[in-house]
Order: sequence, then structure tokens, then C-alpha cells
Amino acid sequence: MPLGPVPYAAAPFPGTRFRRLRRMDALRRLAQENVLSVNDLIWPLFVREGTGIEEAIPSMPGVARLSVDRIVAQAEEAARLGIPAICLFPYTDPDLRSEGCEEAWNPDNLANRAIRAVKAAVPELAVMTDVALDPYNANGHDGLVHDGVILNDETIEALVAMSLAQAEAGADILGPSDMMDGRIGAMRAALEAAGHKDVAILSYAAKYASAFYGPFRDAVGASGRLVGDKKTYQMNPANSDEALRLVARDLSEGADMVMVKPGMPYLDICHRVKETFGVPVSAYQVSGEYAMIRAAAGHGWIDGTRAMTESLMAFRRAGCDAVLTYFAPDMARLLRDEV
Repeated sequence: MPLGPVPYAAAPFPGTRFRRLRRMDALRRLAQENVLSVNDLIWPLFVREGTGIEEAIPSMPGVARLSVDRIVAQAEEAARLGIPAICLFPYTDPDLRSEGCEEAWNPDNLANRAIRAVKAAVPELAVMTDVALDPYNANGHDGLVHDGVILNDETIEALVAMSLAQAEAGADILGPSDMMDGRIGAMRAALEAAGHKDVAILSYAAKYASAFYGPFRDAVGASGRLVGDKKTYQMNPANSDEALRLVARDLSEGADMVMVKPGMPYLDICHRVKETFGVPVSAYQVSGEYAMIRAAAGHGWIDGTRAMTESLMAFRRAGCDAVLTYFAPDMARLLRDEV
């Protein structure tokens, strides 16, 4: 008995139906290309003087400046959540900020005391620091200034002193974010000479002159302090090839890992760096990115949890190995609950 016409015989449907692997959660998980893990997170924390202080930062909902004792408590929480590293940023007393930035390499400055406290309490947690002069500079710049000009070579001398002080305090990862030319080579040579051969450098190799840093400057007390802008040392947002040249230079000078900052507006740069060099690449989901997601979620305009997760997965998809993000504890808890 004839079977009758075969459906769609004249124009058979393509054999590949992409929706087959989206039909159920189990199949979607099997086909997933990238995975977000707690191991991909670095948690930035802001430290200030005092005891028992948690000072809210209005432009960064959910983030606070913390006294050293509270920083230690957060470090212990990071370890419990499985977050491998925190990054410390100091809110320096305005009376200690100067044009010479001498407080930056004071062995007992706020950042160095926080490093020692965290390493004493949670030695297995990696502590990353910021190497730049803006938290200590009376004019808000990352480098020393003379007659309105940011001095490159003189700044490097200060950064080397700052790096050695942080290494002596116990920092595991130094994060030079200043964008001065030649600072990685100078730092690496000084660290080796001083016996700190195991201290890693995560260079902010491609840091752009971005509009997304505003809330961070509130957090470290730099808002309204900056004289001029940072366009003579931070990158032009229109440039992409330049980022690769900067990364190549910093790797050749001794950087162990490299950073792209900001993050989401520069995912193309993250991808190019990873594809070109195959080295550990990090991105900083900066304060403006974080604040926009928090604000929109706070108004009910987006699902905050889904937006957080999607934004962090975007970094993994672009090739990042780690992300500095203020969402780190929230994401870590979510990942823990999903396991």
C-alpha cells in the first residue's frame, strides 16, 4: 500500500534544528560553551581609617568603605565563598594627600596595614593591590605633576617605592593602574632585586580614559579633586590596535597577567588580547558598569540577578580568565546555591 507523499519532500527542512539543544535544561547545559565559576572572581574592596566602620557609597549601592577590621571580616567571607582574591583600594585621609605623594610608599599607610591584617587572618586568600598615585595625590592624578604635566619617569620612581612597600607588607599581586610607560620593567627589576621574585604583576595594560569611573572616584575620595583629565596617559576609547602593543610591551617587561579596563564596553579588546597572546587576561567591571545595573534593578527596570550573571558570563565568552567585580560575593553565593 503506498505511503503517500513524504511531508516537505519538495523542500526538505534542514537536518540541523538548533532548537533541539535548547528544548530542556539538561540539553542546554550539555551544549553550553562557557562556564562561570567562583574561581573567575576578584572582589574589589575599599578600606578607610577607623574601627567598626561601614560607610555606604551612595553612587555604588551595596558597596561601602570599610575599616581594616571590617576588611578582614570581608576577606574571611571571601575565603568561605571560595573567592580566590580580593583587591584593596584605600580612601586616604585628605590631610595625607600631597603633591609629592609620599604617603604612597609609607610602610604603615592604610593599604599596607590592611594587607598585613588580611594576610595574618586569611593567609590562603590572594591579596591584590592598586599601584597608582591618585589615592595619595593632592591633584587626583595617577602620576606626579609639574606645571600641569604628568611626569612619566619621576612617577615610575615613586611607583617602584610603592610596589616594594606593598610587597613587604605581603601583597600577592600588584596591580599597576597608572599607565606610565616603562613602569612594569622597573617594578619587576626592583622586586627581583629585593627578593620578591614570587610577587605577581597584573598590569592594567589597556586602561581607557573612560566615563565609567565616576562612582569609583567617589569611593576613594577623588571626585572634584582631579585637575584636568587623564587623557595624556589613559587610552583613547577609539583605539584597539594600540591595546595590543601595550599588552605586548608589558608582557615583555615582566607582567604575569594583563588587564583590560573598563570591561563590558571593551569586550572586543578582551577577545583580541586573549586570541593574540594566550596569557591570563582579566577585565575590570568598573564602578559605572556596576552602578548602572544596580540602579536599573533598583527601579525594577531589569532583573538584577540575571543581568549580573549575563554580564559576567560575557567576560568569560570574550576570553577573560578573571573579572574584578563588585558583584563577586553575590555571584559567588548564587553559584554556591546552584551547585
